[in-house]
Amino acid sequence: MLTLSDLVVSFGGNKVLNGISCTINEGETVGIIGPNGCGKTTLFNCISGLVANTSGTIALRGVEIQALEPHERARRGLGRVFQNFGIFREMTLLENVLLALESNTSVISGFLPWSKKTKGLSNEALSYLEQVGLAAKANEKAASLSGGQMRLLEIIRTLALGSDMFLLDEPTAGVSPRMKEDVASLIKKLQGLKKTVLIIEHDITFIQKFCSRVIVLNEGVIVLDDTPEKVRADSRLKEIYFGSDAA
Repeated sequence: MLTLSDLVVSFGGNKVLNGISCTINEGETVGIIGPNGCGKTTLFNCISGLVANTSGTIALRGVEIQALEPHERARRGLGRVFQNFGIFREMTLLENVLLALESNTSVISGFLPWSKKTKGLSNEALSYLEQVGLAAKANEKAASLSGGQMRLLEIIRTLALGSDMFLLDEPTAGVSPRMKEDVASLIKKLQGLKKTVLIIEHDITFIQKFCSRVIVLNEGVIVLDDTPEKVRADSRLKEIYFGSDAA
């Protein structure tokens, strides 16, 4: 599904990513962990096209995409969910999901209020909101939602966009413990739909619910790439987070 080959990202001569190479298989759910500043979000920014790679290649389904703009990558099925809630807060929940659905239809015919297409898309958008328990808030502004509800809206909107691969950047950040379980249920729904998911998280216990594989980044390189159990037991993980004395 996704192949990264010797990926390098430099800012002012400083290598934030320094030769990242790995393959994410279709339908796989992979966790990415590592200390702050290790390059996790930069990796997602590079894959999604928000940051240009200095060298190396990014291939989606065998086709190199590093030269494509973010919206072109999105059209190929690459969906990004941001740590700081990338929703349109001044739009209603329904409008947020409609915008995703409309991106794949005719703009002129879709926005005519009397068109059959608009009614059909509105019903479809409502069905997406129903999947995450937000249908009752469909006509409320997204800004009125709690952090957990915003996260659910963002993920379900990305699903409505038609994404096949999801980049989830700390999906439980700013989410209450109760809503964290709702986010977990939605991630499991993505798995049930055979979507490919990459999750950045600090909580390895949380991602262990979904991931059979965990990648550990440190100082811009992959240090570990193994099962959650083997990663947790590896002395290098303790050394990365707590120093050599702890190891």
